[in-house]
Amino acid sequence: MSDAEQPTAAEVRAAAEAVKTALDRHLAAVERRTGEDDPAVHAAFNDLAAAAEEYDELLYERYDEVTPFDIPDADDGLPPYTGPDEPSALSVLIRRDYAVAEPRRLLSQAQRIADHERGGAAPPGSGAGAQGVVGDSVHAALGVLFGEYEADEVASRHMEFGLEEGDSTLWVVAAEEPPEPGEWLDAPFEDADPGLVVCRFDMSAVFDEDPDDHDDRELDGVMDLDEDAAEGLGGHQEHRGRV
Repeated sequence: MSDAEQPTAAEVRAAAEAVKTALDRHLAAVERRTGEDDPAVHAAFNDLAAAAEEYDELLYERYDEVTPFDIPDADDGLPPYTGPDEPSALSVLIRRDYAVAEPRRLLSQAQRIADHERGGAAPPGSGAGAQGVVGDSVHAALGVLFGEYEADEVASRHMEFGLEEGDSTLWVVAAEEPPEPGEWLDAPFEDADPGLVVCRFDMSAVFDEDPDDHDDRELDGVMDLDEDAAEGLGGHQEHRGRV
């Protein structure tokens, strides 16, 4: 940004004063609130968030400095929470999408697992271990692969198995009490209620920064993955949670 486009010191100071005013108004609204969902508190929260964001932007543009504030969006993409205040149980729901990018590699790796199982841990023809010869069946290869490895290990080694990782999401869902054994096995995802989500973590290439955007500040609500976890993923992780 050129000097002509930079905000003035007076504009930055005015934005700081606006934050102070918004803080006072937010505290006053909280002190006078009439219930858990008082609209005055929500309005004051939004005003404070907007003032803090404006100050942060002007401060960065003028002085190349940032604030420590991390005020979540009023609408974090989750519906109103309807679960228990103090959950005594939880469910973790995970979805990971893959493309079979290299079928021959997948088949080769699965056949190697099957051969090892038949020739090592179990005698040939015993019926134990992996499910026979994979051949040219991608279905059989996937069955062998996910039967041998935990889903997290497949995720960490997906390129080795000829898979290309797509979007993924993890939901932590609150419950009053644990379900009975076998209760949901026939329809494991039927009762996935977004209103019971305590927090969720989404990973997608859609969260990639614009390559033309040279602003290296961390985006609100977006956390870069650590170097090992990000290798080969090509995307960022977004955390949505409730304060």
